[in-house]
Amino acid sequence: QVPLVESGGGLVQPGGSLRLSCAASRVVFSINAMGWYRQAPGKQRELVASDTDGGLRKYADSVKGRFAISRDAVKRTVDMQMNRLRSEGTAVYYCYAAWIDVNGNTRYDYWGQGTQVTVSS
Repeated sequence: QVPLVESGGGLVQPGGSLRLSCAASRVVFSINAMGWYRQAPGKQRELVASDTDGGLRKYADSVKGRFAISRDAVKRTVDMQMNRLRSEGTAVYYCYAAWIDVNGNTRYDYWGQGTQVTVSS
């Protein structure tokens, strides 16, 4: 069984919106963080947004004010609303889930298979 199931990618025009969703399956152990990374062609994978127990949220500077992450810790789901998308937002978006210890180290993590987001007119 796939640990994380993503949905919501697609083609959108610049300035448009998309919503990505991700759900953790029952094969996933206890987690206290979920979020999204992306990888554009020829570039390294980068953190887009994350949400950790305790209400800690992080965003990449390039998406602040345009993207919003929301996580349901009980349902083990995470969504990301992406507004005012730009062409540089074209990438494969990956959902991740992790257990992060008190020192901030990731003890284990899970990854989705990725969903393509293309921003183009």
